[in-house]
Amino acid sequence: MERPRDYRPQTAVLHITPSDRDALQLLANGTAAIEIANDLGLPESEIESHLTRLFARMGAASPAEAVAIALKRGLLNT
Repeated sequence: MERPRDYRPQTAVLHITPSDRDALQLLANGTAAIEIANDLGLPESEIESHLTRLFARMGAASPAEAVAIALKRGLLNT
């Protein structure tokens, strides 16, 4: 059976830092990137870049997919 083009094995090890986990938790709580940037006193572009790299490492195409992956793997508080 042929695997879908965007196949991502669910058993792959996902290495995220504590700040990655914090960012994912904020996204899961509905916090926008601009709000995260303001809270941390950083430019929004820096937060957006960090999140884009994080999503790529996770194999996620969107913030919602990244949160779903993190929840599935037990990385977030519900």
